[in-house]
Amino acid sequence: MKILNSKIEDINKIFEFYKIATDFQKTKSIVPWPNFDLELIEKEISENRQWKIVIDDEIACVWAITESDIQIWQEKNEEPAIYIHRISTNPNFRGRNLVSEIAK
Repeated sequence: MKILNSKIEDINKIFEFYKIATDFQKTKSIVPWPNFDLELIEKEISENRQWKIVIDDEIACVWAITESDIQIWQEKNEEPAIYIHRISTNPNFRGRNLVSEIAK
């Protein structure tokens, strides 16, 4: 298992995983993610804020990080933190508790 920054070449896979996650959210009566702009993902990649877990040369999971999320944290947003966003797992790797690897 390797944790690496995502690359531009990973964009199609990232959007594929986002679609899978959004479809899953809809089945659970969870408010689904909106459609994300390509430019947002490209910017996160260029700023080394898009990440992936690779297992046996296959992307198992993707996520993004940010140091600010005022929409969610409001006044608490002023406290230093790193926020993990849009964790999305390749269906072939579900059940492996990859979130615990991200949060280490």
